[in-house]
Amino acid sequence: MHNLILIFLKSESFAQLLKKALESTGYRGTAVTTESCAFTEAEVNVPSLIILDHRSSSVAKFRRMKMLNRVSIVAVQEGGKSDCNEECLEEYDQDVDLVVCGQSVREIVARVRAILRRREAGIESRSQYRVGNLLMDLTYHEVLVNGHAVDLTPKEFQILKQFLESPRHVFSRQEMLNRVWGEGYALEEHALDVHIHSLRQKIEQNPTSPTCLLTVRGVGYKLRV
Repeated sequence: MHNLILIFLKSESFAQLLKKALESTGYRGTAVTTESCAFTEAEVNVPSLIILDHRSSSVAKFRRMKMLNRVSIVAVQEGGKSDCNEECLEEYDQDVDLVVCGQSVREIVARVRAILRRREAGIESRSQYRVGNLLMDLTYHEVLVNGHAVDLTPKEFQILKQFLESPRHVFSRQEMLNRVWGEGYALEEHALDVHIHSLRQKIEQNPTSPTCLLTVRGVGYKLRV
């Protein structure tokens, strides 16, 4: 399996225990204990599922990240009471997919596996995008131009992914900002131009006269295929 699971728990020992148990069943796990590390990891490598503390205040922040709007979130409580119905209802209203209280690591792993199996069965996910001499491989998180790897920043990678997912679609600057940074994130539209300029330097044969990532005057940008 190639599913990456982000484990964001305040208890480092519990996080490492879950990570070890998940990896023993074939998943890849990343364990962090701070919110800043969790968001950094999520931006660099978008996970298939996030495990965090029961009643965590980070759920809404994760959901505001466009790249994570379809990622499953499981809230767990180490050694907590198994009857937490009222609190669970509150978390489900906040868009948590599953709340697990007072269950063993083995039970948590089983529930995580069940969620990921259902998602894999119901959603046909693409692992590669190819346009001309450009290839993006999501499994290995890499971009190749003419067969050579190019080093993109996390934001450049996400911007390019949006274009590859919707070739020929003309993105306004605000639409792209909303997709990559999340709606409501305070950022000037000019910031996107800076990222597009840098992206062209890395993927275009002649960045001063781009043939792939085009400017649509008065509107925004599009990917020509």
